[in-house]
Amino acid sequence: MIEDRERKTGKELLMILIKAVICLLLIYFSFNQPQMYKDYPRLERVADGLMIFLGPSLIISIIRLVVIYWYIKKHKFKSNIKDNFILGINRIESILNTVFFMLALTSFWDVKLQDLVFSISIVAAALAVTFKDYVANMINGLIIMFSDRLSLGDHIKVGDHEGKILDITLINMILQNEDSDMVIIPNSLAFSSVIVNQSKQNTKKLSIEFEMSLANGYTPEFIENQLNKVIENYADNVMPGGLTVKTIAINKDVVIFKAMILLKRYDKVKEREIRRAINTTLIRLSAVLKTDKQTTPTTL
Repeated sequence: MIEDRERKTGKELLMILIKAVICLLLIYFSFNQPQMYKDYPRLERVADGLMIFLGPSLIISIIRLVVIYWYIKKHKFKSNIKDNFILGINRIESILNTVFFMLALTSFWDVKLQDLVFSISIVAAALAVTFKDYVANMINGLIIMFSDRLSLGDHIKVGDHEGKILDITLINMILQNEDSDMVIIPNSLAFSSVIVNQSKQNTKKLSIEFEMSLANGYTPEFIENQLNKVIENYADNVMPGGLTVKTIAINKDVVIFKAMILLKRYDKVKEREIRRAINTTLIRLSAVLKTDKQTTPTTL
């Protein structure tokens, strides 16, 4: 990982050096006005356009490299540090380079600066109104990228969707759920929703909500004892005493329970096995009539 980062940094330094050399040549030609500028006026416009783009682009690249270098040194290449901050810096660099590239294109037309600024303002306002949802997504995406609450690789839950963060773009957040499906969530939805980040916790919580008939007369303690026998086979993955059963609601015919299991670490395969074993036990319990049980649990 460090070798790949160093190789990438070397390429970035080379690009910065090339930009710097070209900018110095353009500045030199701008002050000395070579004969070819007089013979070909359009060539001078091209050079001015390159200056408008390469000058700010060079400054942006240097600032970006310094910020990323400071960020990496600050965290000392810790294995648990994710690159969402670097991702945000890269997105901002792309946006700024696009803006200066568009400004460079305008140098090919003979327009006054104040007219150019006014025209750009009108166009920008029209685009902001037309694509306000996309603008909101971009802003929310940048906020998420620079937040230390979410990182690439974190296992999160957004509404009804749960999975690992694969990527954060300027428009969407991409998750991979337990079925290995890619779930694309708009940044505005993720920003306005309640997000549960299970990777930031020391343990992962597995929750299963289920119903039991009142005719069975099961209590939370009875169900908890039955499920504890099941998770004994998964002692390496479940926290000691990490199983609790709560009563969510008591309706006319059924009782709604919720079982919560604290896992020591995130393991998708083991979590699926534990969930399947618990569901199997709950199905068998719900199929047993109260008159057929050898041990009668305490009534609710």
